[in-house]
Amino acid sequence: MRISTALRPSSSVCECGALNDGLKQGGQSGAEVGIERQRLSDNGLFPPQLLGFTWYNQADLGLQFSYTFDWWGKQRDLIQAAMDEAHAAQADHSAAALLLTSSIADTYFGWQADQARLALARGREATVQREGAIAVQRVRADLDSEDSLRNADVALAAAREQIANLEGSAKLRVVALAALVGRSVADLPPLTPKPLPVTPDAIPDGVSLDLIARRADIAASRWRVEAAEKNLASARAEFYPDISINALAGLSSIDVGKLLEYGSRVPQAEAAIHLPLFDSGRIKAHYGAVQASINSAVETYRETLVSAAREVATQATTRAQLAAQRAQRAIESDAARQLEVSAAARVRQGVVDPRSELTAAEASIQQQDALLQLDAAALSADIALQRALGGGYGESPASANSLKTSTTEP
Repeated sequence: MRISTALRPSSSVCECGALNDGLKQGGQSGAEVGIERQRLSDNGLFPPQLLGFTWYNQADLGLQFSYTFDWWGKQRDLIQAAMDEAHAAQADHSAAALLLTSSIADTYFGWQADQARLALARGREATVQREGAIAVQRVRADLDSEDSLRNADVALAAAREQIANLEGSAKLRVVALAALVGRSVADLPPLTPKPLPVTPDAIPDGVSLDLIARRADIAASRWRVEAAEKNLASARAEFYPDISINALAGLSSIDVGKLLEYGSRVPQAEAAIHLPLFDSGRIKAHYGAVQASINSAVETYRETLVSAAREVATQATTRAQLAAQRAQRAIESDAARQLEVSAAARVRQGVVDPRSELTAAEASIQQQDALLQLDAAALSADIALQRALGGGYGESPASANSLKTSTTEP
């Protein structure tokens, strides 16, 4: 039976400020307390009859300390590589948060666009219904054929189909919004229809590669390249010898009551030099694997950078194209509105029947709906452009270190 308690602080690497050449050293320490009770075998090397007892207790109390001189910076580079990986994980977290935020914004404004289009679609339905009522009266008066009634039914069915599509789209966006925020649809706060925000037509002057470089995924790739460089430096250091010292200050006694006496001390000290002479190519293979990983990290960084630049260019071009389309659509919408006003004036003067006004109103509604779709697409493209530019992500100043890919074999 053995009862032991070990206190082992995590290993640490410290810089020795007294050495100007940047010598790195690493130390480990641990404490252990153990109590063991054991029975001697009757047929063992030391039979109980010779020693005079069958059971005995063994108590140990020790403090162990080991120190490895990090002459070549192997431990230092490993720690810095781990820190770079932690920074890359933080950047990945920021990238995921940006993607989630932009998706929520895009879904929310998509719902607002559906609501605005629904209002126009219901206005069109009312207009078509009025046209249908006039058609019924004209058929009864034998002024038109019954084909006009069928045309009115087709127009009314198309208007109601558009309303059904927009209502379904709005419901799906609510479901998507609830999923994005991690709630049920019933737990969402009431959504109130509001006008879409106005997006600037011109692309900001600050859109440049400097902003693209702030993207969280690019920063994460850069951190991983730096981590791979540190791992490569640590792998290179494995070709060189290690020097370490170990010391033990301990107490040992078969009588627990005498454990703390001076005679129970069992000190120990040793020094060791490890020379990697023959290892069947393990160190060299490890170095080659790390070299391959750094090449992969650099390639991933380049692909991420090119993809980011392509995404920014795509969204910027999309915004410019939508702005040009909207400018022309606005002219068409204003013209349709003027035609509606003119038709209404002629109806009031008794020059024409109300059908011309209703037709002009329906055409104006269709132009407004098309203009609203362009506004929604421009807003979605603006959100995508902000996401492509990193969404204001800022990394720590340490990430500004230059990237240098080492390919030198030892």
